[in-house]
Amino acid sequence: MRSFTVAERRARLARRHFLNANAHSAADVAGDVVGLHATDPATPYLSLWARVPGFTLTDLDTALYQRRTLVKHLAMRRTLWVIRAEDLAAVQAGASDRVAGNERRKVVADAQKSGVCVDGDAWLDTASAAVLTHLGKHGPTTARDLRAALPELAGQHDPAPGKRWGGETPLAPRILTVLSVRGDIVRGPNDGGWTVSRPRWTSMVDWLPSTPDAVPAELARTALVRRWLRAFGPATVTDIKWWFGNTLTWARQALVDLEAVEVDLDGTPGFVLPDDLEVEPDAEPWCALLPGLDVTTMGWFDRDWYLGGHRSQVFDTNGNGGPTAWCDGRIVGAWGQDADGRVELRLLEDVGRTIEKALQRRADELTEWLAGVRVSPRFPSPLSRAQN
Repeated sequence: MRSFTVAERRARLARRHFLNANAHSAADVAGDVVGLHATDPATPYLSLWARVPGFTLTDLDTALYQRRTLVKHLAMRRTLWVIRAEDLAAVQAGASDRVAGNERRKVVADAQKSGVCVDGDAWLDTASAAVLTHLGKHGPTTARDLRAALPELAGQHDPAPGKRWGGETPLAPRILTVLSVRGDIVRGPNDGGWTVSRPRWTSMVDWLPSTPDAVPAELARTALVRRWLRAFGPATVTDIKWWFGNTLTWARQALVDLEAVEVDLDGTPGFVLPDDLEVEPDAEPWCALLPGLDVTTMGWFDRDWYLGGHRSQVFDTNGNGGPTAWCDGRIVGAWGQDADGRVELRLLEDVGRTIEKALQRRADELTEWLAGVRVSPRFPSPLSRAQN
């Protein structure tokens, strides 16, 4: 059985996630790693700064809002991603449809429970049709303006009656969530800055000049897991299950369909594609500063091989990774900003003078690129929270 050492896995990570091998464009990165996390609006910009030489804010804005070769879409684990428009059909069938079904069932049940309607399915269908009709007539519209214009979006639900974390919350955002994860609407122009999410919603058919043909769910699963394994493998079946937010049965069937090869990961079974068993050469020394929720930080469920003993410092209790400092395939600390916006290193181990200087150069480069903008991670790690 082929065995992969931790050092070899780290070398693959470095090259296949463009951390010591330059990418040419945002589309190159998003395509190779399936998608970029975008729940925190600043994350995709900072993820691309770390991987694409000379990257500017305009590069991603142009791809998202002018050329529309990239789109923001809810998919794996009900997370918002930046994906290539050409991959939309596969992501929809392979991940988003599952999330859409779950979200629909929940909002229908809550609308009925709160007394907004008797027939939740009919209520949701009516509200959805009203949104699509309005967008078809008026074009990109904010969520606030949709709520003001459409009585069909009225209604509230208390998720935890009598609890301090409960309270009446509007159902309208959840209707938009169902429509977006279903692929009917998409986040269009952003009225906020790059660190703020204030999208105007638009219909998908109006936003994209042409939408890919639907893909059967089985073919989508195979295509997505193949691409994921190319970038993230070797990986465990638990890694695949977790990353895609699906079941073990789903993940195992994908491995069967791909004829994936079982390998040894320090005593744990892992899998790679059958044509991806070559020995990975050692990587040149490298370091990186990655944002909170970066696709590499969040890439695996089993993280000890690149995280070591730092989990409680750089991940919150819900499993969200904060900003991280990397050296040669492992997390060695975090980064934050001082009151003037200067990027500061917050190292958790002694990395030696040479590496610390290299990380400091990256910190200085990021300070210059940010040009005074302060980035507040949506899910700060305990390490970053303790230092602020």
